[in-house]
Amino acid sequence: MTSVIFMGTPKFSAPILQSLIDHDYDVLAVVTQPDRRVGRKHVLTASPVKEVAVANGIEVLQPEKIGGSPEMARAIALAPDLIVTAAFGQFLPTKLLKAAKVAAVNVHASLLPKYRGGAPVHYAIMNGDKETGVSIMFMEKKMDAGDVLSQRAIPITDQDDVGSMFDKLSVVGRDLLLETLPKLLAGDITPVKQDPEQVTFAPTIKSDEERVDISLSARLIDCKVRALRPFPTAHVYLNGVRTKLWHVTILDQQTDLKPGQLVSRDKHHLAIATGDQGVLSLDEIQPAGKPKMSITDFLNGSMDALKVGEQVVE
Repeated sequence: MTSVIFMGTPKFSAPILQSLIDHDYDVLAVVTQPDRRVGRKHVLTASPVKEVAVANGIEVLQPEKIGGSPEMARAIALAPDLIVTAAFGQFLPTKLLKAAKVAAVNVHASLLPKYRGGAPVHYAIMNGDKETGVSIMFMEKKMDAGDVLSQRAIPITDQDDVGSMFDKLSVVGRDLLLETLPKLLAGDITPVKQDPEQVTFAPTIKSDEERVDISLSARLIDCKVRALRPFPTAHVYLNGVRTKLWHVTILDQQTDLKPGQLVSRDKHHLAIATGDQGVLSLDEIQPAGKPKMSITDFLNGSMDALKVGEQVVE
């Protein structure tokens, strides 16, 4: 039986861990981020990966920082055949990577060398890509730079957001890993080096990048809203109030109004000018300090403050 230390944290990673357990890999331990306080009530919450580990009676290691930690020493002492990571969220020291007798591999949610980094799915959608995928690669100290063992692409539809894509990619990553590991263990796989000329990066989204530039085209604004839904969520300033955009629709019309000006409104619709003379309907929003709401509910209390032709979004 092949022994594994699994390292991962979010929902994306949990089915991948479960698949290793279900297919008789000997998961010696799981390394995941420490429990975090979540929601308005700040409830201390275990990661999805920890939940799978606990349910299966597997040892859980939760270092705040893996480098030099007692948890790293424990992982090294376990001397696994494989280290498998999937969205763990920390760099792994070379000493830890070398502890794997066969290899340390990573399940990465992009078609490497495109989108190395912590937010590959966000950037794929934000940039309007028509496809993304999963790469299984050897791990090395440099971020997402290892040789690629296998890849699989899937389409990004106009309805997909980062939540739906992570769900799809988790299944792709699970299945691709299960196909790849036996070939790796048998020496029946040829790693492919990444082309340095094709490398792009997808760093973790910073708070100032969550604001929507209303001068972009309606299509790119829609892409950004979907790329940041359900986390960390795009926003604009609507009549001076910081407002999250949950759902928008690109309208099949053009306008001579400037980006951010109000094109039209009625009891159930609010249309805003964008770049390239585009028009975008705001369908579901969340003003600061209020719950998520339909545009109909929002307009019930704000319609009189919105005048056609005026600058209402910044």
